[in-house]
Amino acid sequence: MANSVLLPEIVKLLDEGHTITLPLRGFSMRPFLEDGRDKAKLTKAVNPKVGDPVLAEIEPKHFVLHRIVSIEGDNVVLRGDGNLGTEHCQLADVKGAVIGFYRKGRQHLDRTDGRKWRIYSWVWTHLYPIRRYLLAFYRRIWLRMFKPV
Repeated sequence: MANSVLLPEIVKLLDEGHTITLPLRGFSMRPFLEDGRDKAKLTKAVNPKVGDPVLAEIEPKHFVLHRIVSIEGDNVVLRGDGNLGTEHCQLADVKGAVIGFYRKGRQHLDRTDGRKWRIYSWVWTHLYPIRRYLLAFYRRIWLRMFKPV
């Protein structure tokens, strides 16, 4: 099912107070979250903060799961961990907050308010000046060396 059809329905469920576990699609949150492998557990976004991974509608029916880089008034700047550029939306367009990730087929939730995720987030966001090189290494060397059989 296309994201433009599925995600508005998920937003409705989040607004009703449900928690949703969503398989991840795309490569914008690399290197730690992978397309088709990992899942995000979402709840309705309430008071999002800089650094939070969120589900946001950046254009009508075009959603991204990215980290908040900055908030100035109602303007929100987003960037995927695997991206160099940014995307923009309004605070009201932040529809879901990620409370955790199921990574690498595990049944255990890596919570975004947990120590492991906070350390990872702090390190990765502070490596932004050299992210281009780290992502190139990951795509060109790491993935080829450790490609699943």
